[in-house]
Amino acid sequence: MQKLLVVDDEPGIREVIREYAEFSGYEVTEAADGMTAVGLTKLNDYDLIIMDIMMPKLDGFSAVKEIRKGKDIPVIVLSARGEEYDKLHGFDLGIDDYVVKPFSPKELMARVNAVLQRGKEKKEPEKKEIYRFGGLEVNVPSRTVTVDGAKVELTPKEYDLLFYLIEHKNIAISREKFLSDIWGYDFFGDDRTIDTHIKNLRNNLGPYRDYVVTLRGVGYKFEVEE
Repeated sequence: MQKLLVVDDEPGIREVIREYAEFSGYEVTEAADGMTAVGLTKLNDYDLIIMDIMMPKLDGFSAVKEIRKGKDIPVIVLSARGEEYDKLHGFDLGIDDYVVKPFSPKELMARVNAVLQRGKEKKEPEKKEIYRFGGLEVNVPSRTVTVDGAKVELTPKEYDLLFYLIEHKNIAISREKFLSDIWGYDFFGDDRTIDTHIKNLRNNLGPYRDYVVTLRGVGYKFEVEE
């Protein structure tokens, strides 16, 4: 049975999510603040976290940062803050989805299922375990990237983008294709989300940033000599 951690300071919201999640076959643990959530993830393993933003002791974004230092657990943010800035900030942290309150519990469960399914597909055996392009090395099993022997820290979404580009090297990929295949649903925002992640990814690749080529009016591709 897959385990969910539901983090929200409103007991009524936790109760509704628990009811629908348990009906869908998930085991649910609750936390009323970010600090408690961080502590629980250190003691237990969870398949996915549903995280509110505005909470006492430690807000949701700060909790995600702390949790990601030790574990790469999928996160769906559930918040009354629906501004684009908050959403982009969440995705820059590597969250997997963002749901605005008030929400449909059925839709939330559908998103939970979608995120977990994508995670399952990523764990399937890859055709190749380590990719090397000059001094750039991408280790698939460990999800690590090194540049000239030095490890670089990518967010989960930056890594997903890089691996997707490499897997489809020398093929033009539209922004819509990125959103569909990596985020997995009709995204709320616009093309700037992809552009922001690509910009951050390039900065992390340093001298190998030019492998990621911009195709004006189309999207991007990872361009290397065969």
